[in-house]
Amino acid sequence: MGGGGSALRVCADHRGGINWLSLSPDGQRLLTGSEDGTARLWSTADGQCCALLQGHESYVTFCQLEDEAAFTCSADHTIRKWDVHTGQCLQVFRGHTSIVNRILVANNQLFSSSYDRTARAWSVDEGQVSQEFRGHRNCVLTLAYSAPWDLPGAPCAEEVGGLLVTGSTDGTAKVWQVTSGCCHQTLRGHTGAVLCLVLDTPSHTAFTGSTDTTIRAWDILSGEQLRVFREHQGSVICLELVNRHVYSGSADRTVKCWLADTGERVRTFAAHRHSVSALKYHAGTLFTGSGDARARAFDARSGALQRVFRGHAFVINCIQGLPPHSPQSLRSPEAKPVLKGNGISSKSRPAAVVISLANCLEDTSEEPKYTSFQVLWNMSFVLHTLSFLSEGGGVPGTGGLTHPAWACPSSRGW
Repeated sequence: MGGGGSALRVCADHRGGINWLSLSPDGQRLLTGSEDGTARLWSTADGQCCALLQGHESYVTFCQLEDEAAFTCSADHTIRKWDVHTGQCLQVFRGHTSIVNRILVANNQLFSSSYDRTARAWSVDEGQVSQEFRGHRNCVLTLAYSAPWDLPGAPCAEEVGGLLVTGSTDGTAKVWQVTSGCCHQTLRGHTGAVLCLVLDTPSHTAFTGSTDTTIRAWDILSGEQLRVFREHQGSVICLELVNRHVYSGSADRTVKCWLADTGERVRTFAAHRHSVSALKYHAGTLFTGSGDARARAFDARSGALQRVFRGHAFVINCIQGLPPHSPQSLRSPEAKPVLKGNGISSKSRPAAVVISLANCLEDTSEEPKYTSFQVLWNMSFVLHTLSFLSEGGGVPGTGGLTHPAWACPSSRGW
């Protein structure tokens, strides 16, 4: 079994649980979105809060941090753009008629998904809707974008403006032409909600995970179902695609590693005591977050458990990694070589990861509680950021759950 991690710093300025976090491309800033309706910018160097982003009228569901701007979306049906230096709100994006679940900034466009059953494309600079994608019959949960230059050989790639892929609780994924808003393909085959998806742009392949316990691979140009990955015994909650391997985290308490090209299962990581809700691969290490309130680090090649992070009470729902050459991914001067017996030595390549904790994924008889924390893993260097929300709150009709991916009425009892 792996050793444990230790907390170096606590940042607890939020007055509500943290639903999501995002790192800047250079790894120097961290953005957190909270149940208290605010977002905060933090320095990853010292854990200090740099800016308080106030303006949303309900809880913040998701956020994305770019070099010069921060983007947040909320249960107040809006998206906001913020100046990262002053904390000033630069733009409010209005148009959705229900909770905005996810946002994605790419190619000078902002894409959003909502419980109003639509996805939308916006001009980042003007704040206006440039396209609306209608066709799903239930909540749109997850998004992925393939730019025109990622589609070599695809007919009319430039004209369609790239492809947007959306996953929904209606059991389908859809591929949309960004310029026209037309549905290019509907990917049918799942018998449950599509909770997660990842794109392999060179091969034009989408991988989707569902409550039907399967992962499916699709050609996003033709709509053909290429493969079905069937060994999980519970909902597939999260996916990671690295080096032609697909990693999947499931409610069956396992992570599985698959060959992307064949669907062959090559490894199972089975040390979890609850659903696996978050994954991040970094420099040969697979980090996992689980409903058992622990984060774990595995050797991705051998499957050996290297480290367990203990001390938290609720499910981990987000893991993000620092860029390998950012200042914070360098070894702490005070750090000593550790984990030699577990395959990591002082000569190993530095690795860093950020982990966020949020609310429960499943209905329980108890009132849900919320908590979030950040972990910067640098061999023996660990930083935790924690924020707590007391009982109560949440979306009406969901038993108090506020995390967007689980707030749809149709998601009860998954």
